[in-house]
Amino acid sequence: MGQGEASARGTTMEGDCLSCIKYLMFVFNFLIFLGGSFLLGVGVWVLVDPTGFREIVAANPLLFTGVYIILGMGGMLFLLGFLGCCGAIRENKCLLLFFFMLILLIFLAELAAAILAFIFREHLTREYFTKELKRRYQGYNNTDVFTSTWNAIMTTFDCCGVNSPEDFKDSLFRVINQKHVVPEACCQRATQTEEVAHITLEQCLSGNMMFRNNKGCYSAVVDYFELYIYVAGALAIVVLTIELFAMVFAMCLFRGIQ
Repeated sequence: MGQGEASARGTTMEGDCLSCIKYLMFVFNFLIFLGGSFLLGVGVWVLVDPTGFREIVAANPLLFTGVYIILGMGGMLFLLGFLGCCGAIRENKCLLLFFFMLILLIFLAELAAAILAFIFREHLTREYFTKELKRRYQGYNNTDVFTSTWNAIMTTFDCCGVNSPEDFKDSLFRVINQKHVVPEACCQRATQTEEVAHITLEQCLSGNMMFRNNKGCYSAVVDYFELYIYVAGALAIVVLTIELFAMVFAMCLFRGIQ
């Protein structure tokens, strides 16, 4: 009799534990589902917005790429949340297994990205960017992705070159544009009359330091994103931890379903 009561109590506790995991998984994945829906909505709105915001984004390669990254992340989170919610609430082993495999693939992809970032870390140095800028930057050819991306960076962050405007010495830009010391993207932008703005631009292009941005883009971008880098690192650790717990919960629920 005692053994039967102990067995029944153990079964009840196991059932309560699985129910707790089930509803925790549902709430957790429902939040992921809402987050994915929001990102998808923002991405689609930017692409189809009739008020002209799409043209602003399309003119900036960084923003244009960011929109598709948001769409991809939103779609992935939407699918992930949907699978997790349905698998948990319906106690569907097939959906739970698919959810587990998807989380595992994402986890392995993130791990591979971290390993590749470590292996190719020399491609993120000042020397590498300077060499590429001298070799490939053309100045005014917006059909070239490398050139248009650098123009967008220098315009957005009010900077010039990788380290300073001196980076354009002995570069492809100077070969193509022999009369200009720096590209137009390096020039300061102030609210002036058209005539004054034209004079200022000519002074900048001829090398006058007073009318150009003298800070290098490497320092400008690092300074701008310094806080975000630490936040992103902390979020990455949190996300990896959540993914590990999600895989454990999914497999516990999968094994507990009779």
